[in-house]
Amino acid sequence: MKCFFTSDPVLEQGINPANGLLGRLRASVPAGSRVLFICSDPDGYGKTDFFAAGMKACFENSGFRFSQFISLDHRNHLEASQLVRQADFIILAGGHVPTQNRFFHEIRLRSLLEGFHGVLLGISAGTMNAAEVVYAHPEREGEAVDPSFRKFLPGLGLTRQMVLPHYQQIKDDVLDGLQVFEDIAYPDSIGRKFYALVDGSFILSEGGRETLYGEAYLIENGKLTQISREDGTVRL
Repeated sequence: MKCFFTSDPVLEQGINPANGLLGRLRASVPAGSRVLFICSDPDGYGKTDFFAAGMKACFENSGFRFSQFISLDHRNHLEASQLVRQADFIILAGGHVPTQNRFFHEIRLRSLLEGFHGVLLGISAGTMNAAEVVYAHPEREGEAVDPSFRKFLPGLGLTRQMVLPHYQQIKDDVLDGLQVFEDIAYPDSIGRKFYALVDGSFILSEGGRETLYGEAYLIENGKLTQISREDGTVRL
């Protein structure tokens, strides 16, 4: 399995060419591939259909041609095993991390992917939930101050890295009166490593090796350090 773990792979109406992402996807995803778009909210049918259609259009605008593009949610979750088995290219949608995490466990996606040998693309929450241990950074009102909110969840085990996407958008955000990085992520990083990616950056996992492409930051033991710039690469 070849995995692309992105913050957001889309630029305007196509796939972002920054840091070689578009070229690597073109070289990895054969024409006529069967695509499975796995949702973040299994009951949010309208949003799933909207984002799936938008993602399909972005790929087609960038020259990709698929023979099939199917969304997986609660309308067809009983067919999950067959849909994963038939897919050549799997996309893990963005959205609310804990909600998507529950759905992944419900359909036993981790075990289903053990026999998958195609290409997988994680987007935002999809990238975060691909980790062995998922850092579910609070994002909805009330989560940051809820003592029962679980920040660390079991994931798909496709990568060793815990990722925080959209760094350029959320780095100054405040949630429940707390700065999302200085007051939440930095303290949570004690004894851990988080990789903060800007949109257009990504981690490529292939053959047991993981390489980060583009601008990114390491949050470790309460400190943030820039580890890569645009067009840069870092072996993880």
